[in-house]
Formats: sequence, C-alpha cells, structure tokens
Amino acid sequence: MENLNNYMPLSNDWNEERLTKLKDLFPDLFTNEGNLNFEELKKVIDPQSLTETERFEFRWFGKSQSKRNAYTPTNATLIFDETRSVNPTESENIIIEGENLEVLKLLSNSYREKVKCIYIDPPYNTGKDFVYSDNYTEDKKPYWEQTGVTENGFRIDTNIESDGRFHSNWLDMIYSRLLIARTLLKPEGVIFISIDDNEIHHLRKLCDEVFGEENFIGCIARATGTTTAQGTNSMGKSFDYLLVYSKTSNFQVGGISLTDKDILRYNLEDDKGKFSILQLRRTGGEDRREDRPSMYFGIETPDGKKVFPTGPTGYESRWRVGPKKFQEMKEDDLIFFKVEDGKWTVYFKYYLEGRTKRPSNLWTDIEGNKKAQIEMKALFDEKVFDTPKPTDLIKKILQISTNGENEIILDFFAGSGTTGQAIFDYNIQEGSDHKFILIQLPEVINVNDEAYRVGFKKISDITIERNKRVVERIIKQKKEEQPNLFTNEHKEDAIKGFGFKVFKLVKSNFPRVEWAPDVDKTDEENIATLKQYIRDKEAQLVTVFNRDELMTEILLKRGFTLNYKTEKQEQFKNNEIFLATDGIKETLICLDISIDMETVEYFKKHIDKKFICIERALDTTKKYNLKHYMGDKFNAF
Repeated sequence: MENLNNYMPLSNDWNEERLTKLKDLFPDLFTNEGNLNFEELKKVIDPQSLTETERFEFRWFGKSQSKRNAYTPTNATLIFDETRSVNPTESENIIIEGENLEVLKLLSNSYREKVKCIYIDPPYNTGKDFVYSDNYTEDKKPYWEQTGVTENGFRIDTNIESDGRFHSNWLDMIYSRLLIARTLLKPEGVIFISIDDNEIHHLRKLCDEVFGEENFIGCIARATGTTTAQGTNSMGKSFDYLLVYSKTSNFQVGGISLTDKDILRYNLEDDKGKFSILQLRRTGGEDRREDRPSMYFGIETPDGKKVFPTGPTGYESRWRVGPKKFQEMKEDDLIFFKVEDGKWTVYFKYYLEGRTKRPSNLWTDIEGNKKAQIEMKALFDEKVFDTPKPTDLIKKILQISTNGENEIILDFFAGSGTTGQAIFDYNIQEGSDHKFILIQLPEVINVNDEAYRVGFKKISDITIERNKRVVERIIKQKKEEQPNLFTNEHKEDAIKGFGFKVFKLVKSNFPRVEWAPDVDKTDEENIATLKQYIRDKEAQLVTVFNRDELMTEILLKRGFTLNYKTEKQEQFKNNEIFLATDGIKETLICLDISIDMETVEYFKKHIDKKFICIERALDTTKKYNLKHYMGDKFNAF
C-alpha cells in the first residue's frame, strides 16, 4: 500500500516494525483494514485485571513522549568529514559529531545487534550539569542553526533543582536513548552506565524496564580517588557507580586479571607451572552425603589406605566430584595429598597460567579521577576537560564484556574520548582488534574555560583531538621500535587499526524532508503533491549535492554500516555504477541523473542483483521494468 513514508528518506521506523511483528504473530488482533483492534487486544489480557487502576510501575512526567521520541524515525543523515579523520582507510573506528538520539536512530538499522558492549557516562543530574532537551525535534531554535549553520556548537539546558520536573527532565533524556541503544546490542551484549547518587535509584528502575529486571548484572561501586563535599549536613562522596545490564541471559561475565596479592596464593610448583590447592572435600548443610551419595566414596592414599569425606563427629560431607571425574583428575596429575594432624587430606591443583577471577562489585583497584586528569595532561598541556574517566576503567569493562572476541564498543556520551583511547591501548596490550563508535554532541564550551582559551570551541573537538593525539603517539612509538615496520613494504601493517573516520550529523540531502502534508487533504492528494514537490525540488539533486554524501545517506538508510566500500563497475558503459559492500550487505548503486535503457536491460537479465538509483533518473517505463523484473531487489530514492 502506497504511503507518504515510501517517499521519505527516513531511518528505520521502529513503531511500524513492532506493529508489523505483532500482526505477524497475532493477526486476529487487527481489523480488516489492518489497524490494531484495541478491544481484541484487551481480551488477550487477563480480563479481571482490566478494571484495576493501580499497579506497580515506574512513571514520571513526559515518559510516554520520551518513548515516542525513541521510536520515531529521523530524516537526518551523516556525512564523512575527511579533514578531521585520521588514517580512515586503515581503521574501522568511528567518531560521530551530533545529537546522540538522532545518531542512534540512524545507526539502529545498520548496527542492529552488532554491538557487544555499550559504555556511557551521561551527564549527572546535579542541578548544575546540563540535560539534553531534544531540541532537535522541538520548535525552539533548531539544532541545525546551533551546529552546522553557525559552527558555534549546541547549547544545552541546565536542569535546576527548583524545577518541578528536575528528575523527570533527566529521565526523559536517558529513557529514549536507552530504548534505541538496546536495539544495537547483540543478544549476548551488555551495557555499563556511570552514574552518581542523584539518579541511581531512578536509573535502576528505568533500566529494569528497558532491559528487564532479570538481566540486571550488578551495581558496581567505583572509588573515584577524591572526596567531593556535598554540603554542611551530608557525607562527602568518594564513590560513583556503574549499573550493569545485559540484553539477554546469553551474556557471560568475563574474568579479570589477578592482582599481585592473588598471585601470592600460587606458592606451589611442578613441571606444569605454579599452582595452588583447594580441598576436594566439600562441606555445607546443603551438601550432605544423602544429598549426593555418588560423591561419597573412598580414595586411596599414597600409603594404601582409604580416606572418606567425613567431617566432624556426627556430620558427613562429600567430595566435589564423582568417581569417574576423580579418576580423570588423578590421571592428569591434578590430585594433591597432604598429611595434616596425622591424617591424609585430599586436595586438587589449579594452575596460575591463564587464571582469571570473577569481578566483584567493589572497584577500588583502579586509579581514579586524578589518574584520568594525568592521562589528559600527557596529551594536552592544559586542563581541557573537567570530568574525564580513567582509561583503566574502560579496560576493565572490556575484560569483563568481550571474552577475547573482537567486538564493536559503543559510547554515545563520548565526552573527552576516554573510551577511544582505552580501546587503542587495550588492543595493543591484549593483541585484540576491538572497534569503537563514539558519539558526542557539539556542545559549546564556555568562553571562560581553559579549553576555549587554547582553541577548542566544542566538546566534540576535544573528543576528536584526543584520539588523534593518541594515534600519533602510538605511531611514533611504533616507529621507534625495532624492527621499524615503517621502513619496509609492511608499512600498512604498522598503522592497521590506528585511526578513525569522523562523521557529522547533518540535514538530509533530500529537500523533500522539509515538505509537510496538508491535513485538509486526503492521503492520495498529499502523495500526489509530494511527488510533484520531489520532481520540482530534486531535479538537479545529484549535480547540486556531493555524490559521496548522497551515497552515504542512501546506503546508511538501506542498512549498510559506515565502513562500506565502493568499486566502480566497468561493464556499464552508459552509467556510472558502483558495487557497494560492507562485508555483509552489497548492492549496485547509481547516482546518475538518468538511467540508460541499456542499464535497464542488464538488470532485466540479472535479477539476482540488487540495484539502487535516484527516482528522478527514471521515466515511468524504466521504473516499471526494473520493479517488475527485480521486485524488492530494486529501490529508487
């Protein structure tokens, strides 16, 4: 069925997708016209609960609108900023300058279920820090006037404590972003959110709703290394927190490295290496002999006697393993006998090599915020950012969440760019190849701040510059190493992965996004008006706009990642056609202002191909032929 959205270059419409899935599962809940029948939906719900007006739920002012904002598609796009990118051909890392809700919507199709770990450090709601107010979609001074047009950056709002919506404003901001961010996580993905006392209790309830209470992994208390005064009648703050939620039960918490104190326990050694021992006998009120009788058996000691897992008088325990497993451990030389109080005690060995430990929810072993400032100072001579996080925090998160696989890590409150630096360093340290996507609002820097004095106008400038300096430092260190890979034919290997592409959030290349339907006209009349508007406004689209930018917008909204590559197809003589691929998706695409009939004939014979072109490039006959022969494999923008 033809509708207005068919002609608009929008990101994925999550509301429509959710409704379509519901219709596929339960077609009886919809009318003959395809609309949701609310009365039928109520019948699916427990009828006895329909008259209840009270239930356990977490609500605040603006929640419904915030949810609508999350699932409403965006008509914006991203453009590649080559001048601020660093080694873009050698790296798949991405830094995006733009309002993060709109950027997340643009990524939601291309990167759906591709991100393993999200870390965010959103603005704490202290009454001084800002709260995003989604000006992008409001009738206030438009986002475009505050960013791309004036180049002055994006001024955000302060959420003062005297405001009756002090907590609601902050929750509105974070709720919509978490809803859409969840769609980017792999089924085995996880999110870490830094937060302080002001909103942690609200955020916990909100995350229970977004991710599911059953997917709560933990609340980590992180020692900041500093104590912040909170007034005359309150305690100083020496901790902030990380809320951790998985997307599903598929996530497995990874182990972390042992400390020097942990390693001291491995004080025994054999030809396999250092090891420690643990008693094979297991005790506990729920682990008695009668509970697991197969694990109560005699073990022959070195002097030929047998020992049983008997506890104190009147109490029986069991072994940790059964007879078969014990025999396997004995053959692998993992059983250790020791005489204690004149009696044999049975232990089993566990070796130091490859050993990790389960992380706790108290993180005091990471140098705190002072270390973060030192790291910034090593890159900048001045204090250019007030509240960076230490890179060791992100590295520990990577240990827990990535399990040795090469993954995509997302940070959509990138700030000073700590996540990027941490991933660069971690990849060198661990030999991994994680990729990052950083998103930062072009928030203006106060003219009185040190960062402004040394030349930074927006926070996103710091995000980009920090990671540029990190890459430059790494490459300099590599050049000083022996052998110097930069002096031979393997130069590309030396810088592989060390760089990033910069993209900016901008208006769509298609003027039609500024068109609005007439509420007094029918859908058919509005569609006809829109088609005429497209013909009038976009006749010279390809010649007026940057072809690469147009291609990025089209491919991004067709589900291609930002690391797509293109190759010109020489077999086409009358049109310039490229093969675009991101490693998973691929399509042929042409941005010429006219599609030659010879090209149409090619696709009539090669219906296994996918093809995208500009709608303005087709007359009625050509469009009919392509649609008739290729079906859904043909798309015209």
